[in-house]
Amino acid sequence: MTSQKKWRLVGDYFENCNCNIVCPCVFSAKAMAEQPTQGFCDVVMAFHIDSGNYGDVALDGLNVALAAHAPGPMAEGDWTLAVYLDERASDEQTAAIGAIFGGAEGGPMAAFAPLVGTHLGVKKAAIKYAIDGKSRSVEIPGVLAMAVDPLKGLHPSGEIWATSGHPVAPERIALAVGRDGNSYVDHGMNWNNAGRNGHYAPIEWSN
Repeated sequence: MTSQKKWRLVGDYFENCNCNIVCPCVFSAKAMAEQPTQGFCDVVMAFHIDSGNYGDVALDGLNVALAAHAPGPMAEGDWTLAVYLDERASDEQTAAIGAIFGGAEGGPMAAFAPLVGTHLGVKKAAIKYAIDGKSRSVEIPGVLAMAVDPLKGLHPSGEIWATSGHPVAPERIALAVGRDGNSYVDHGMNWNNAGRNGHYAPIEWSN
């Protein structure tokens, strides 16, 4: 799908990576060119679309998850990427979401597309995305169980928000920490990022 149809989506996102808090890939002078704290990056990003459309194809209520491994600084590329799309999506919705989250139709994900060296393909799955207060969780049976809680500071809100320039949510992103029990197992990869860096934010994307 390279028609560059007009699209827009509004929703929520969160991630959990294997970096110590706070992730130097996001918060440092060199940002994505900085060395991850473990020397490599294992990250899952999960998305819930509250409302959205790709041309006349509605995307309301659908969920997406991306699992990526970068062998060094993220800006150097050679990522390995696995994509999970909501099993409830129709063929038209699946094609639309694949185009948006693959970066083919512009928007934030277009910044990541050139960094992917190995694409492990797309799986349709039962993706359960939940928001409970300030916490987020996502589950794909047999593959992914991930949740984050806000990283607390001195502010009475119990949250720390920052303007980081993160491509997914450049203007406003919260700092978070991965919850005990987090795991991702698929494609020969096995991660547990409990206690590691996380983020969450509302998202509003368009091309």
